[in-house]
Amino acid sequence: MTPKITLAPMAGITDQVFRRICFQMGCDEATTEMVSAQGFLTAPKDRNAYKFLLARFPEEGPLAVQIFGSQPHFMAEAAAGLTELGKFCAIDINMGCPAQKVVGGQSGSALMKDPDLAGRIVEAVKASTLLPVTVKMRIGWNDENKNAVSFAKTVESAGADGLTVHGRTRMQQYAGKADWDMIGQVKAAVRIPVIANGDIVDGSSAVSCLHFTGCDGVAVGRGALGNPWIFSRIRQALRGEEERLPPVSEIIETAMAHAREMEKWKGEKSAVLEMRKHFAWYVTGQRGVAKMRTRLNLAKNFQEAEEILRLLEVE
Repeated sequence: MTPKITLAPMAGITDQVFRRICFQMGCDEATTEMVSAQGFLTAPKDRNAYKFLLARFPEEGPLAVQIFGSQPHFMAEAAAGLTELGKFCAIDINMGCPAQKVVGGQSGSALMKDPDLAGRIVEAVKASTLLPVTVKMRIGWNDENKNAVSFAKTVESAGADGLTVHGRTRMQQYAGKADWDMIGQVKAAVRIPVIANGDIVDGSSAVSCLHFTGCDGVAVGRGALGNPWIFSRIRQALRGEEERLPPVSEIIETAMAHAREMEKWKGEKSAVLEMRKHFAWYVTGQRGVAKMRTRLNLAKNFQEAEEILRLLEVE
């Protein structure tokens, strides 16, 4: 079976515009940004935050919606409501986010410390929807508590249909090296599909991770920032082909296409602010990148931003 290549959910990044670009580059499946279960249930349905979080282009590929929370009944009710929207291919439960504002509410990776509650959440969500229910998890809370294998077995027994395992503990956040060995142990311990996440930065690393862990696919997170070509590069590597790096002209065109779609969706003012981080990622690795990032952050509109980006073509 061909390994699945997915886009991992990232708050403030994996919106419909970015996802569509990744699908065009060869991504198989994506996941929305995190949605608070309780927030979804209580916020006004016309609130922009949720309209944007749950928006999707019709031409996107399979899209899962990710929810977070710590109370099984809220999680189940939210899953049922999101299922009724008819937009999503799966309900993904976040048990991996390390952000303090999430773990402080006993959600995200805090659930790694309470496997029983995690299991009850999966059971409740599973009973509320006919969609597949998956779990995004880490390998543990800290180095002294790497309980990924037993945790995975618990959520599998509760009814989870698949897992995505980030090979770091919560205390590591995104630092250090991902523990592919622990991901491999999880894969060997369960019968459901397992997607490996962590340190997938190009085609070569994706192939190495798949061989090392035996997983059913890889989830690309930070490796896709400013680099949606990573999905086509992974496909090239899987076929044994040389990975193609995009020329500067293609990077600029893709960045500006991204910007124009953001402007259509959110208006110029919001789009200019949101694209600053993306522009910075798109120019990573280019000469004079520090000064260019500063100038891009000061650009008042996309015409100015494009003029700055075009300077890369004369370097």
